[in-house]
Order: sequence, then C-alpha cells, then structure tokens
Amino acid sequence: MTTATSLNAHRLRAWLLRAPEEPRNQYQAAHAVSPPDERRHPWWQVMCLTGVDYFSTLGYQPGIAALAAGLLSPVATVVLVLVTLFGALPVYRRVAVESPHGQGSIAMLERLLSFWKGKLFVLALLGFALTDFLITMTLSAADATAHIVENPHVAGALDGHQVAITLGMLGLLAGVFLRGFGEAIGVAVALVVAYLALNLIVVSVALWQVSTNPALVTDWTRALSTSHGSLAGTIAVAVLVFPKLALGLSGFETGVAVMPHIRGDAADSEERPDGRIRGTRRLLTSAAAIMSFFLISSSFVTTLLIPQRQFEANGEANGRALAYLAHEYLGNGFGTVYDFSTVSILWFAGASALAGMLNLIPRYLPRYGMAPEWSAAVRPLVLLLTAVAFLVTWFFKADVNAQGGAYATGVLVLITSAAVAVTLSTWRAGRTRRALLFAVVSAVFVYTTFDNVVERPDGVRIAALFITAILSISFYSRVSRSTELRVTDVAFDAAADTFLRDCARRSIRLVAKEPDTAERTEYRQKIALLESDHELGDARDILFAEVTLVDPSDFASRLEVRGEVLHGQFRVLRMTSASVPNALAALALAARDRTGVIPHLYLEWTEGDPIANYLRFLLFGEGEVSRMTREVVRRSEPDRLRRPHVHVS
Repeated sequence: MTTATSLNAHRLRAWLLRAPEEPRNQYQAAHAVSPPDERRHPWWQVMCLTGVDYFSTLGYQPGIAALAAGLLSPVATVVLVLVTLFGALPVYRRVAVESPHGQGSIAMLERLLSFWKGKLFVLALLGFALTDFLITMTLSAADATAHIVENPHVAGALDGHQVAITLGMLGLLAGVFLRGFGEAIGVAVALVVAYLALNLIVVSVALWQVSTNPALVTDWTRALSTSHGSLAGTIAVAVLVFPKLALGLSGFETGVAVMPHIRGDAADSEERPDGRIRGTRRLLTSAAAIMSFFLISSSFVTTLLIPQRQFEANGEANGRALAYLAHEYLGNGFGTVYDFSTVSILWFAGASALAGMLNLIPRYLPRYGMAPEWSAAVRPLVLLLTAVAFLVTWFFKADVNAQGGAYATGVLVLITSAAVAVTLSTWRAGRTRRALLFAVVSAVFVYTTFDNVVERPDGVRIAALFITAILSISFYSRVSRSTELRVTDVAFDAAADTFLRDCARRSIRLVAKEPDTAERTEYRQKIALLESDHELGDARDILFAEVTLVDPSDFASRLEVRGEVLHGQFRVLRMTSASVPNALAALALAARDRTGVIPHLYLEWTEGDPIANYLRFLLFGEGEVSRMTREVVRRSEPDRLRRPHVHVS
C-alpha cells in the first residue's frame, strides 16, 4: 500500500510539474510572452484579444452604473468617457512607446525606482494586478451566471444556485487550462465581433424606442432638475459620482500587455519596433472610441427604459441591463442568442484573466528570486488561483454588484500607477509642460482611486491579502534560494582568460579583496596576511578577485570578469554583481570549468554579529561573505572531489 501510494504521489507530482500539451507561449492573452513572428496578427485582431476583457464589461457595467448613480448614470458616464479619452488614453499611448515589449506600466515604475524600494513597489502593484485579474474571473463568471439564471427559458429553475453555477464555470475554466489552452486570438475575434454586433442592434433598437417616445427624455431631465438643481449642479454631482463607474476603464493595461502579438513593419527591430508601437496606439484609440460609444449609449437607454427597481438585487436587470432590453424589445429568441453571446465572452474574459496571471507571475517573481520552483509550472498555479477564485466567489456569494468595488480598485490602482510612471518619465525627459499635463491626469486618477477605496474598501482588503501573500512567499523564496549560484553566465575578457590559463599550468589561487582601494600597500598587506595562515606558494599563481556591488535587490545576472595588471605586478580580476559570495563562487567554478584545474579561494572571516551579517547578505549582497561563499560552492557542486577549495583566515 505504501509503495502504491508513493507511486501515485510521484505520478501526481510529475503531472503537475509537466507542461500542458501546448507550450506556455500559446496562452495567448494578457501579459503573454512574445510569440514568433509568423504568429503575430494585425492590430485590429489583437484589439479583440483585449476586447474580451474590455468589451465584455458591457455585460454588467450599465447595470452597476444605474445602481450606483441612479438618474445621474448617463451624465456620470460622460464624465467617465472624458476621463477615458483625455486621461487614460494619452497615458497608455505613452506607455506603449516606453514598454514596446508588453511589460506595461509596472515595468516602467520598476525602471524608475531602483533597488529594494522598486522591487517592493512592484510586488505591491502585483497584488493590485492580481486583484484586477482575479476579480475579472469571478465577476465575469458571476455575471455569466446571472445571464443564464435570468433567461426566460430557465427562469425559476436555477434560482438559488448562482454560487454553484459560478463555481462550476470557474472549475470548467481551470479544467481547460489544466488540459492545455490553444490559440485564442481567432476565438477572441469571433466572440468580440459577434458580441459588438449584437450590442449595436440592442442599443440601436433601444435608441429608436427613446426617439419615438420623447416623454422619456423629458421626464428624465425633469427628474434630474428636481433632484440636483441646475445643469452645473448636476455636472458637479456627476463628477463626484463617476468613480463608482470606474470599472469601465478596465481595458488599457491589457491593451499594452498584448503588444507582442501585434504585427509591425518589415523594418521593425526588437530595439525599435515602430510599426508595433503605431499599431498598439491604433488599438488603444479604437478600443477607447468603441467603448466610449457603448458606455454612453447603453447607460442612456438603460436609465430611461428600465425601471429603477429592476436594477436592485433580484431584479431582472440586475447585472444584465442590456440583456433585459434585448428580451424586452427583440423577443426571447434574440434575447437568448444575446445571452449566449454574453455568457461566452464573459467566460472567455475569465480565461484571458487567468492566462494573464499565468504570464504575469512568472514575469517578475522568479527574476527577483522571489518564487518557489513550482511557480514556473502552469498546473500548480492554475489550481492555486482557481482555489482563490472559489474563495472570492463564496465570500461575495457570486454577487456581481458586490464585486464591482474590488474590480474597480484593481483597475484604478494600475491606471494611477501608469499615470504616475508616465509623469515621472516625461519630467525626466525634460518635457515639463507635457509632464504637468500628465500630473493633472495623475491627480484625477488619485482622486478617483481614493474615492473608490473609501466608498468600497473590499478591493483594498483583497489586494492587501494578495500583497501579504506575495511578500511572504517572496521573502521565504529569497531566503531559501539565496545560496543558489545566481549567475546565468560567466564571461572572461582576453586579459582574464590569459591570467587563468597562465596560472593553470601550476595552480590557481584566487584571493578575495574589497575593491575600495587599489593602493600597492593594500595588495602587499593582503598577501602577507594570508601567508601567515596559509601556504600560498608561487606569487605568480595569485589572482586578486574584486567584486563591486551593484543593485543588491537583483537576483541573477551575467558575470563579466575583466583582467587588469596593477602596479606592474598584481593581477586583478574585477567583476560587478548583486552579491559578493555568489560572484566569488561563480568565479571559482567557472575557472575550474575553463581550465580543468580546481582553484583555491582565499577569504577572511567576517567580523561582527553573524545574524546581522547574514541579514546584510540577504539585503545588500555582502556581510557573511566567507560562510556564504563556501555554502554556495557546496550547493552548486555536490561532488567534493570537484569542488573548489575554500580557505578562510
């Protein structure tokens, strides 16, 4: 029994860690890695990939807007559209220029903020990004459930089972990803074209109904005047209310994330992909224009044609305002087709969000050394994210309106961070006037975010849980992986290679020295100190190894070794690295592999509190150099007979 259980556990582990049928880069969705050139597409097709996230919000946005703003919904939506076209759109058109490989605004801030503060800020933004994507999954599945449950053909039969249906849709989504998910752009194009066409029909018919019944507009404007007074007062209140509608801004971050899928010009290079940037800016502008039209028209017709009570909980328009109009004015046959299209695009929006997380998490955390080994595998991440989605669905009871605040928080934080990143970048480029304009846009988004957080704090709570989990896992992973070699490659210049090959004829003796000074007496004193404890042999075999620390928050990098002769007699190997012990260990192992001679590495004991020194090693790449160098060597080379000799005095 024990053997069988062990065998089954081994098979389960192998299945979890094995990649699905398709390679990872076939998860074609937000934040996906760059596909091969032959798999890139025209910008309008890639816009549909963004559209499964962006345009699908029409399934629930008008209902949430009417519930949040009431009669003010159309006016507040106009404010939202103005912020979209004159705020978010210019920001992300600039982001497209500065991150043409799909890194997005998070990568811009990573470049602008150095060292640990940049890494920690990125980890915090990842918490909000995961909130955005995860709530996209759960909110979309919940709204798809609402369209199923409220369909007249099944009305009443599925009441009370919304949570179970939503969980089933999320489980189906996870099953598809566990099996393997293929090309998505073709599916996205079909879904978006059909969905927008059906929405255009519904909105056109609804506008016709309004135009043939002018009393609807008269009654609405009279009610606005009674409630809010003058036009100026109405606009002022709408400005205060519009943050509640902010989930209508959801498509911009994914718009730049899908840039690698856009086919550019023949003259494009990875360094200057001008055609891809131009296509992305067309994508962003077109998507914003299309969505602006549907946001304004849908909020207008739903506010005028649907009684307010139908937007409330258990109302027929709750979470499905346009579907309500489709059934009301075009019949249940057309309405069912509309429901099927809506359910399909909402489900696919969840697939895009899950794929986004599967590509976003490995993009940053492993590079920071802040992810366990299993995070590189798709299936464990799918199971973990699906489990979290189940918990969120259960917590919100599959309620579309209840999740709107959390969704808007994730979206707004990302857009605000993008606006701040563009402002800082433009300011540093010396474009003061443009930077001031972007600063105004940033202030608008800061206000919108703050208002949304105060009004609906659920998003911050969920993001805080994600941030706490990310920081905890990241710290544990960074500590547990700190003794990895952390060097992707070692490159010797001609002088360094000559030094090694000359010493290899006798023995290679690497003497670690701090690079703070290059005085002749420093090198002589170093040799004298070591000779008092060790037999160094021929002075011609001594190579000084000096490591200059660069950003210690980096995890792995290429180690370039430069050889120099100082004062006519001392041969020095100079390197830059994020960690002194890891660089010295990598140097010794590379010298062995290059020459076939096992080198000797000479270090000094570190003075002071060992705990404080270990923390200095973790945070700043120095401190407990001797112990940690030996541990890195031991872990990297399990064969003691091939392990470089480490001497400490």
